[in-house]
Amino acid sequence: MTDFSNMIEGYHRFRKGGWTQQRERWVELSAGQSPKVMVIACSDSRVDPSQIFDTSPGEIFAVRNVANLVPPFETGGGYHGVSAAVEFAVTQLEVPEVVVMGHASCGGCAAALSHGFKDSKAGEGKFISDWVGLLDEARERVIAKFGDSADAKREMEHEAVRVSLDNLRTFPFVAEREAAGTLKLRGAYFAIADGVLHVMDDDGVFAPA
Repeated sequence: MTDFSNMIEGYHRFRKGGWTQQRERWVELSAGQSPKVMVIACSDSRVDPSQIFDTSPGEIFAVRNVANLVPPFETGGGYHGVSAAVEFAVTQLEVPEVVVMGHASCGGCAAALSHGFKDSKAGEGKFISDWVGLLDEARERVIAKFGDSADAKREMEHEAVRVSLDNLRTFPFVAEREAAGTLKLRGAYFAIADGVLHVMDDDGVFAPA
């Protein structure tokens, strides 16, 4: 398994290889960034957007968190890391596309479905429970339709994408740009076992890309 010392070795390989080979690109990027796509993905170590989409440095603006969730727009107290990233990507970088990418075997979605951390204390699962609570309404829909079957897990993972897209549309600056045709919201889902990317259509249905 890779630990930090292995990562430093990887850095040295990068300096000798990729960084040197793309030296002009890195010089260009040192002056600023202009990605065309924002990707909101899960923090899961198996679903790196840059690897899945085979992108080069500077091509995507990525945000990763548990279960690839976007909270609804609100201006109350607390820190709004995802909201700040969305605001920056859409209003400052002016990306024309935002992709929410879910994935198979998502631990955050499993926690949302099972309520496994419900009533936990901080440091024992409360932060996880509070965060995936964004999926509570979706959970009820999934359980009503699929019960505790194996299909419920995948549907919960699909619902996480749909909920995040719906929540993105609660941001005024997102809704305005989508209505004007200058911003496109997309959903995707990566099936780890077979390596297939599924893309969501306008009806919320996922199909292989």
